[in-house]
Amino acid sequence: MHVTAEHLRDQVIRPTLEYMGAWTPAAEAFLVDTALNPPDVGLFCSRQDSLGLYRITAAQHRDLWDRYLAFNPEFAARVRGLASQRAFLTNPDSELQTNLSYCTAIAWLMQQRAGGFTETSAADEMAQA
Repeated sequence: MHVTAEHLRDQVIRPTLEYMGAWTPAAEAFLVDTALNPPDVGLFCSRQDSLGLYRITAAQHRDLWDRYLAFNPEFAARVRGLASQRAFLTNPDSELQTNLSYCTAIAWLMQQRAGGFTETSAADEMAQA
């Protein structure tokens, strides 16, 4: 199966952001670029222990749940709604590898927690790519 950038944007990223009530051109552009062009440093850089499309580590994933989503029940409920019923309970980190909508929501939340998105930063990132 071949997934194009357009498919990823139109069928995964945009619907996930809309479901989260968070779609903006900047968020969409950032997540497409992050998925396709991993940065050398920062939240979504490649690491030996990273998982899935956005290269999120199990430690980052747990930290987001323990220190952010635990205090944001509306987002936690929305993200949990994207997760598999059984797999999430036995191995939540596997969702980062097998569930594109779930890992997209987690990546968006990680970026939100780190300072969010701006139209300028998205334009700058696209210009650098």
